[in-house]
Amino acid sequence: MATYKEIIGTNVESRSSDPSNPVDGQVWYNSTTGALKGAIITATGSWSTSGSINSARDTMAGSGIQTAALIFGGQSPNTGKTESYNGSSWTEVNDLNTARNGLAGSGTSTSSLATGGEPQTGATESWNGSSWTETSDLNNARTNLSGAGVDSTSALVFGGHPNTQTESWNGSSWTEVNDVNTGRGYATGFGTSTAAIFTGGLPATAVTESWNGTSWTEVNDLNTARYHLAAAGRGTNTAGLVFGGSPGASVADLTESWNGTSFTEDGDLNTGRYGLAGAGNQTLALAAAGSRSTPAALVSEEWINAGASLTRTFTTS
Repeated sequence: MATYKEIIGTNVESRSSDPSNPVDGQVWYNSTTGALKGAIITATGSWSTSGSINSARDTMAGSGIQTAALIFGGQSPNTGKTESYNGSSWTEVNDLNTARNGLAGSGTSTSSLATGGEPQTGATESWNGSSWTETSDLNNARTNLSGAGVDSTSALVFGGHPNTQTESWNGSSWTEVNDVNTGRGYATGFGTSTAAIFTGGLPATAVTESWNGTSWTEVNDLNTARYHLAAAGRGTNTAGLVFGGSPGASVADLTESWNGTSFTEDGDLNTGRYGLAGAGNQTLALAAAGSRSTPAALVSEEWINAGASLTRTFTTS
């Protein structure tokens, strides 16, 4: 049997940290963690099953990146439960002050905003990495709204049931800005407070709108109309991912990728569902919980985009 050196031309490298840009098939030993690791460059975008959440639910909100995420709120029954993800497992942390579902989420795993929700409320809470604090309410209480933003000091919420209003958050208060063109709930959004995407919604629609910091403009539709879907696209409105949704099993596993101009159908979820939470970006995303039918699912999945590098730890004996 050929050795690694005979195949690759070098011995397994010992490093104190993982390489920033590994090549396909590269293997190394991380002396800091004591782990043997390797890199795979994916040919197509795909989802893989990751750690299960602790409390099954749907219609919650999410924030953060694939390896450091937060989900909060949800229903079946209505809850304020919050869970933190470290890239492999979920841990229950401090609850929201106001239990609710159909809320908007934005930010990071250490600096998030939870806004609105059902029972109909304008309540806004800020997360500092350990607990939630009540802050200023929305001007217009609503449910099943969408949000975007990079942290708890700058966010945008839009739509809701049945609402066209958009509000901007500056870290202390909400200001009404220009409305969306098509009001709807159970939609999804991603981006920042000055550059966001709003797509899908109930009744089942493919309508997509882009926010430039001042106003909304209709852009190219989703390929498949749906509602109760989720998105990942932290920090930009030119590269995002939308996934899951309703009505029916035929749309529950669909994934579409946004390139700033149009949506392209991509690799399906392994477990199709609606009312799920999203985190991350177009390259590395996270899809957590949701329902396909009662009861709600515990499953979460990780997305890696085509051409991206995926690091795997090998078990040795």
